[in-house]
Amino acid sequence: MDKLISKIKTKAIGLIALATTICFTAIACSGTVNSTQATPGIPPEVVVDYIHTVLLADRTAYTKHVVNRLKTLEGKTKAKGVVPAEATEGWEETGGIPLPAQMFRLGSEIAAETSEEKGIGFTYNLISTWNLNDNHAPKSDFEKRAMEEVNKTGEPYKEYQEIGGQKYFSALYPDKAVAEACVTCHNTHPIHLELYPDKKFKLDDVMGGVIINLPINKS
Repeated sequence: MDKLISKIKTKAIGLIALATTICFTAIACSGTVNSTQATPGIPPEVVVDYIHTVLLADRTAYTKHVVNRLKTLEGKTKAKGVVPAEATEGWEETGGIPLPAQMFRLGSEIAAETSEEKGIGFTYNLISTWNLNDNHAPKSDFEKRAMEEVNKTGEPYKEYQEIGGQKYFSALYPDKAVAEACVTCHNTHPIHLELYPDKKFKLDDVMGGVIINLPINKS
């Protein structure tokens, strides 16, 4: 199981690195990118779509083909589980494996560290109106506005913004429940039951959003 997790992490980091390389190659080829001037190269709204496609594919594969095959999910036996391991929030203490959202966060932390080391400024993360972790709550005006729209429409929300003097093209994509594990974990989580007792997720519901911040050269 450890080898499998390591292999998945390596693949995830590789795919994210590839998407990020495409992203900055596109910006480099296009020169300065802004919201009012058409420039050659790949538009930033297409670049963030590329990145999101990679992130979504990797997370969905992990959920469906790893977590769904385990015998145990948060202490409860899974009817179709065939792998003698457990997916649990306390995976580091129990010897289990991370839940899908935790796996996603681990990747985002590695990407943020690498981005900071290289001075790139590229980040991505999960946020939600029904967050279980304060770090995943919508904080900026953009995040709050985008999350409200995504909850309402189920469609991505994209916009230019400025953070700390740096211009970004930011996008929030709906994060939907792609497997029963997503629904079960959230609906039965103690924090969810305390803070959102009337919110019961179903498969394909929007549970939050994947936010991508793509740095753009200033004009």
